[in-house]
Amino acid sequence: MSLWRGTWRKTSLWCSQVSVDDWRACRDWVTDNGQPNLQFFATHFGKSKVQVADCGTREFTDQKRLEMTVAEFVEQWLGDPMQEHGNASSHSAMSKMSLYLKDWHFVKEYPEYEAYTTPVFFCDDWLNIYLDNYHMHNDPNIYSENNEISCSDYRFVYMGAKGTWTPFHADVFRSYSWNMKSCVYNIFDDVNETKISGFAETIWLECTQEQNEIIFVPSGWYHQVHNLEDTISINHNWLNAYNLRWVWDLLLRDYNEAKEYIEDIKDICDDFEGLCQRNLAANTGMNFNDFLIFLARLSLANYIQLHYLARKNGNHTWNLSPIAQHLTFNLASIQKIALNIKSVEDLTGSHGFHLDFRETLKDPEFFKLCTFLGKHMG
Repeated sequence: MSLWRGTWRKTSLWCSQVSVDDWRACRDWVTDNGQPNLQFFATHFGKSKVQVADCGTREFTDQKRLEMTVAEFVEQWLGDPMQEHGNASSHSAMSKMSLYLKDWHFVKEYPEYEAYTTPVFFCDDWLNIYLDNYHMHNDPNIYSENNEISCSDYRFVYMGAKGTWTPFHADVFRSYSWNMKSCVYNIFDDVNETKISGFAETIWLECTQEQNEIIFVPSGWYHQVHNLEDTISINHNWLNAYNLRWVWDLLLRDYNEAKEYIEDIKDICDDFEGLCQRNLAANTGMNFNDFLIFLARLSLANYIQLHYLARKNGNHTWNLSPIAQHLTFNLASIQKIALNIKSVEDLTGSHGFHLDFRETLKDPEFFKLCTFLGKHMG
């Protein structure tokens, strides 16, 4: 189980019991007594390299990160000696850490395993179906195969012993998130008026997430998680037409901060705006150009689905169907955000982007994107 604490506004936190009996994760990843089946992970996925947070050491605004294999992480958790990694004193120092495996791109690494099925409530996921077919970054000066932002997804597995935790934060891109526990500190020491503006007026909510319960966290909700028992969890971040505005607001805020930070070199920089955009991509995970291309491809995919629906039904009432109205809403939301981006780019002198729709229609990756979108729409 996990304790969630955070600042919630307007919407309420939703915790729901979803049928997960047929999930492979619930069979393979949990022992008969409800504990994490660590040996299963070490045996089947032990060679995977993962990011592990040392919950006892802060590094800037996050916890210090280490890289190790899953097998090494399991050895640390179980307290077994790591003879292949140096002397006993080194192992002893590592054992004193509170280690939490985070952001493991399990689905991307093991697509054939099919650990779980995304609950129907959360299937309208543009971010992950896009990253299944495209890289987020298009600028060769930003993209690299080793960059986990540009070549991966936002579907994660977390594993941590009792007492591990995640610091106070809002999720990447201000996306939605859902979290399921397959098994199951005083927040005010970490968060207070000096660190968070408006802390005293904030409404705080605390809930305990039990085994097989799913928690949905809306865009922009700051939260902190503390594992009350040994825990394995599945986590998704995702975007769709309903929270695009949150993404754009974050990009614009971070762009202005990045620009202000290097304003003193503007007069001697050959491509100041390009530098601002590269810094934005590095700090936030995407820049204006990345976001616009993302919106353009999703816009075309939604339009194709709408066109297909009209031809399939062949009558004058097709546009009244829930699916047609949903697709129309998607397109209207994209248009509104794109116009906002264009107005800012006109002011900043950004170069915009070019996407050849004719070439896009021939792209097999775009065909798969349309197929995934159509499958979700039914």
